[in-house]
Amino acid sequence: MADKLYLGIDTSNYTSSCAVYDPQKDCFDSRKQLLPVADGQLGLRQSDAVFHHNKNLPPMLSELCRCYTTSIGCVSYSRAPRDADGSYMPCFTVGEGYAAVAASLLAAPCYAFSHQAGHVAAAVWSSGHKELIGHDFLAFHVSGGTTDVLLVHPDAESVFRIEMIASSLDLKAGQAVDRVGGLLGLPFPAGPHLDKLACQSVKTYRVRPFQKDGSCSFSGVQNRCEAMLKAGEQPCDIAKYCLDYIEAALTAMTESALKKCGELPVLYAGGVMSNSLIRKDLTEKFGGYFADPYYSSDNAAGTAYLGFLKETWK
Repeated sequence: MADKLYLGIDTSNYTSSCAVYDPQKDCFDSRKQLLPVADGQLGLRQSDAVFHHNKNLPPMLSELCRCYTTSIGCVSYSRAPRDADGSYMPCFTVGEGYAAVAASLLAAPCYAFSHQAGHVAAAVWSSGHKELIGHDFLAFHVSGGTTDVLLVHPDAESVFRIEMIASSLDLKAGQAVDRVGGLLGLPFPAGPHLDKLACQSVKTYRVRPFQKDGSCSFSGVQNRCEAMLKAGEQPCDIAKYCLDYIEAALTAMTESALKKCGELPVLYAGGVMSNSLIRKDLTEKFGGYFADPYYSSDNAAGTAYLGFLKETWK
């Protein structure tokens, strides 16, 4: 199957994306477009996300597919946020529809994976640690919709069999970033802007997030940052406090997961994990593996890569 290409489609609540994986060159050709969010808003209604995906995908897929004449080995898509019963968001039905049409026209198999599994796969590939495939490892998926600690097992059917062992108790880490960014007047999504702002601070905050059974709370960070803003503290210091809080929570969650599961490799995926300060600290503490920043945010590369792995697993 090495002469084939592998098409992936992902339609999250943040980004329309499609990608082709070329196993001979071990590279991706990706197209992605952030969904527009009005100033002052912290996200989209599902109906708006569905509308924008239907607008974005046709020209993106047309442009991508015009670049290749090699036959497509399979088409893969993200069907739901997680590999869990009841996990569902309407925005993913758009990708499912386009994938079904593309697979039919190309006479190719069509495979469904979770958005979360796509993040894990993108992190495995872009971190340079493909040796994780076929073995157990720990993975963090930290984004606007998810802050999960995952125990990942190899699986011939789904490539990764994902077991959630801990999560956020309330607010997700990415939600905390966007809400604090909104307080500071930063554009949505706020992650890159908050990172840049925090790098201007010379302060280091020692925080102790609430933790229960390996899961952590993130709701306190917004309240604290609001109080700091009212007290007249500098925006860069407020941004730094937010990120120091998240880093401390992820440190506690990592320590708990390693204690529970043993000394397994730890992979960090999701948009929040592209933050330079958090990456630096967790790398120093745990030797963690990180997705390349481009592949940390929502993208279809991991979904395409999962299709390749499933086909070649046979």
